[in-house]
Amino acid sequence: MSFDKTRKIVLTGASGNLGRFLTQALAERYENVVLTDIADFPETAPANARFVRADIADAEAMASICEDAAVILHFGGVSTEKSFETILPANIVGVVNIFEAARRNGARVVFASSNHTIGFHERSRTLDIDTPTRPDSFYGVSKIFGENIGRLYFDKHGVESVHLRIGSALPEPLDKRHLSTWLSLPDLFGMVVAAIEAERTEFAVLWGASANTRTWWAKDDSGRLGVRRADNAEAFAGKVAGPTGDPVTERFQGGSYCAMDTVVR
Repeated sequence: MSFDKTRKIVLTGASGNLGRFLTQALAERYENVVLTDIADFPETAPANARFVRADIADAEAMASICEDAAVILHFGGVSTEKSFETILPANIVGVVNIFEAARRNGARVVFASSNHTIGFHERSRTLDIDTPTRPDSFYGVSKIFGENIGRLYFDKHGVESVHLRIGSALPEPLDKRHLSTWLSLPDLFGMVVAAIEAERTEFAVLWGASANTRTWWAKDDSGRLGVRRADNAEAFAGKVAGPTGDPVTERFQGGSYCAMDTVVR
């Protein structure tokens, strides 16, 4: 059964870098896209999309925006490491609000998780989605919380969700670490489309990386969702910046997030 492209899709975090990219791509494919962010949308919303400014920590606002939604793409929240007090409302309270809105509307959630959920695994190790998490930051902890809320809401309420553990989503890789973690923007959109249009997802986790030769990540739910990765960071290997020289950054998959306030052991 194909997805009805007239059904409502909500995108949180629409004013951010990835949000703006997704906005244009979504509006070209779907007919009813609602954008939201705590910050104003920096340009005119494209055809098939409208913008509503709101705080994801505001449960009533999220309930209203997500009313009758078929899919909620949750890319909102604090996107880098901050104090716990800053992380709490957007990334903890906010994600509960999103899943509660999904429960009320029978919607599917596509959650922008992060590689920082597993940042303290060493680079010598290849991980799969059953590998225990090892967060490298409060930000990473908040993304583990979001994944666990997704697990809870599927097991308890039947809310389907797809969790994208995004690596380095950029137009092209910039440094040596990105040769393992890079996610091209077309591959990101391909994952989002697969998550939206799959007939059934249950609870799913995807490594948010392209088909990189030097990947650290394997064995996710790509097969059952029909995800196909087209790009490979190796094409840029001759032009990226070299190692940082910091031993903690270079040892762990989370890179510089692992080096923040870390006592080397």
